[in-house]
Amino acid sequence: MDCDRDCGSDAGAEWVWVRRPVEAEAAAAAAGWPADEEARPLKVVFASPATYFTDAAPIGNGRLGAMVWGGVESERLQLNHDTLWTGGPGNYTNPKAPAVLSNVRSLVYNGKYPEATSAAYDLSGDQTQVYQPLGDINMIFGKHIKHTNYKRELDLHTATVNVTYSVDEVLYSREHFASNPHQVIVTKISANKPGNISFTVSLTTPLDHKILVTDANEIIMEGSCPGERPQNDNSASDHPIGIKFCAILYLQTNGANSKVEVIKDKMLKLDGADSVVLILAAGTSFEGPFIKPSESKLDPKVSAFTTLSVARSMSYSQLKAYHMDDYQSLFHRVSLQLSQGSNYQLADNRIGQSAQAGSQDATVSNYAFPIADCTRSAVLNDSVKPTVDRIITFKDNEDPSLVELLFQFGRYLLISCSRPGTQISNLQGIWSNDPSPPWDAAPHPNINLQMNYWPALPCNLSECQEPLFDFIGSLSVNGAKTAKVNYEASGWVSHQVTDLWAKTSPDAGDPVWALWPMGGPWLATHLWEHYGFTLDKQFLEKTAYPLLEGSSSFLLDWLIQGHREYLETNPSTSPEHYFIAPDGKKACVSYSTTMDMSIIREVFSAVILSADILGKSDTNVVQRIKKALPNLPPVKVARDGTIMEWAQDFQDPEVHHRHVSHLFGLYPGHTMSLEQTPDLCKAVANSLYKRGDEGPGWSTSWKMALWAHLHNSDHAYKMILQLITLVDPKHEVSREGGLYSNLFTAHPPFQIDANFGFPAALSEMLVQSTGTDLYLLPALPRNKWPHGCVKGLKARGGVTVNISWKEGSLHEALLWSSSSLNSLAKLHYGDQTATISISSGQVYRFSRELKCLKTWPL
Repeated sequence: MDCDRDCGSDAGAEWVWVRRPVEAEAAAAAAGWPADEEARPLKVVFASPATYFTDAAPIGNGRLGAMVWGGVESERLQLNHDTLWTGGPGNYTNPKAPAVLSNVRSLVYNGKYPEATSAAYDLSGDQTQVYQPLGDINMIFGKHIKHTNYKRELDLHTATVNVTYSVDEVLYSREHFASNPHQVIVTKISANKPGNISFTVSLTTPLDHKILVTDANEIIMEGSCPGERPQNDNSASDHPIGIKFCAILYLQTNGANSKVEVIKDKMLKLDGADSVVLILAAGTSFEGPFIKPSESKLDPKVSAFTTLSVARSMSYSQLKAYHMDDYQSLFHRVSLQLSQGSNYQLADNRIGQSAQAGSQDATVSNYAFPIADCTRSAVLNDSVKPTVDRIITFKDNEDPSLVELLFQFGRYLLISCSRPGTQISNLQGIWSNDPSPPWDAAPHPNINLQMNYWPALPCNLSECQEPLFDFIGSLSVNGAKTAKVNYEASGWVSHQVTDLWAKTSPDAGDPVWALWPMGGPWLATHLWEHYGFTLDKQFLEKTAYPLLEGSSSFLLDWLIQGHREYLETNPSTSPEHYFIAPDGKKACVSYSTTMDMSIIREVFSAVILSADILGKSDTNVVQRIKKALPNLPPVKVARDGTIMEWAQDFQDPEVHHRHVSHLFGLYPGHTMSLEQTPDLCKAVANSLYKRGDEGPGWSTSWKMALWAHLHNSDHAYKMILQLITLVDPKHEVSREGGLYSNLFTAHPPFQIDANFGFPAALSEMLVQSTGTDLYLLPALPRNKWPHGCVKGLKARGGVTVNISWKEGSLHEALLWSSSSLNSLAKLHYGDQTATISISSGQVYRFSRELKCLKTWPL
């Protein structure tokens, strides 16, 4: 059918979108700073269709995600929905655990660490459930299509993926985006000559499903997830009911001679259209982590049709305008410029073979090893040059604009996979094409889940953190049962891995990862951090404090008085890291690891500070915390000058281990700093040297942030070099870390955490803050980025920061605060310190000498 008759034509009523100026831009303009370069591209560019999942381009609206493969003869949009998981609510308690716990504690008390490690296996629980793909939109355009001028690009400014190519005299284009306002995925396919759009389209899924094709240009796919975690033995007949889903694909066609017909009751065939718009809506029966799928009252088909009915009443330009307004109101809050312009010189006049974008035989995943000589001009515009080649040549040219792109790509991904009302970003965000993804794509709160949300506050995306707070609330419900039954403790607890159903019990298997009850406490620190940045007292009182108090109640009960002088955590592990016990055997279970104590201090401190603000300092919990704090063991320095990871100076069998858990107190914690604990910071640096630079992507990002907090710009920059290294998906296990051609970060395989850790760490190189102190450019690599500007970064105290620098030194800074509660008192740059006072709603302009030059209303 013609969309003019059904869904609001674009013809004659084209919507024109005009972007609102954001705070940071307005403040910069008022200060006379030059405007951002409008033409400055932020594009992930591909010279050919995707061959691997990590060549595809991600789009998402928080709930729905898609990976655009961009084929010419066939297009694939691989789909995800954030609530599609196996299973249902679980029992996260173990009545036998208290007896096992008593035995383990006794073994640890007597120094029998290998025996305690063996006994601790009986404290393990069940595996998590598994994240599932929704399916695919498959479009078949023909066979043996001879095409030229192929390009596929993800534009971070607009959150759209565009695919263009030519066949003879016809230029074809596809535009894809995921709309948060309308909760749909939208694709427009068009050509520069009428009547040239013809293809067949279908919906498929690896899950149990049925397909219905109507005569209303709709394909309806209904199905369900497995009601339990898939096992090797699936012979049981009493499988429980899993989450149900429905996806509806709707076609809006345009063209006087276009025709649509149903093929084999499964596909739609479109012929002779001028253009077509595809709208994908989806819903599931997930009603919350405590409701069994069999008891859900939600009808996913009704939900999907309700969503679709609103979207199909809009023209394409209207849908895109709403999408752009929503997305850019978040994305454009922060701009970063580390280089003078968007062109750069390629080292040695070389580019990768895959830059031959005009050749249909070029495939991104060939990765252009080795690099070919190029006799043409060596200066290419970033918006044209394939990103894979930019990654390859980064070791030679260290192009700052690629660093900018990776920074903003992380912010783009967070906006795209975590929005108010959605689920938390999992191990792959929301993008997964495998019914059995690595590590089940389950959120891991022993670093990975936390890192997913590290950029939310400093990078000015605080709303994107709301799903985390909702999820912590769910964990506190299940975690109270786990704490009571497993550990005979009050409060709530959560361990090293979780899932859609807010699993709080230990994982199955080795205690080196499973026995780690600090996942909940670490997550709880994010609640206090949110208050620290926003000064939202209502959030602190209604949301954060009850959860922090519950976490601290568990920790107070978990701490025990050992035969040593301090309170202890027993059993205790340092995440995923073994040690050599005094008897020469490997073990992982001991007592009072440094990370345990660092997290506990962080939670206790947050509760005391929160209680002071809320007038709750006389409560029993606060009094118990104040009594416990002086009896916690201090961070200690080992014989080799490093931070001791365990309570004793055990031999480390894996000195280059990927985790740097014992350095938590420096970052993201606050119990170590160059000013307050210089000797410990020296030991942190020694620890980082000992660990080495290599490691998974998330480890690289964490080390980058740690070096930034040591104000070591050279080594922080070295970690950028470490991360921006191309990973070939055909041989990804040959190294740790790196980037795929679509800028996804690698463990390997793909894990999204480093995509988020990178912008967080980069922001720490440019701005650091406490409640009272603000540090400008604390770890700027001056010789690498001598000129630059950042606008819109956030600091604690509700403060927003713009900074410009020239010739490697601070030029000017603009500060303003949205809160009258901010307690910012000192401004630091290098060896200079200025005492300042910031009033709400006023912009303050500071010189390189930290003198306030001017103030004006925001």
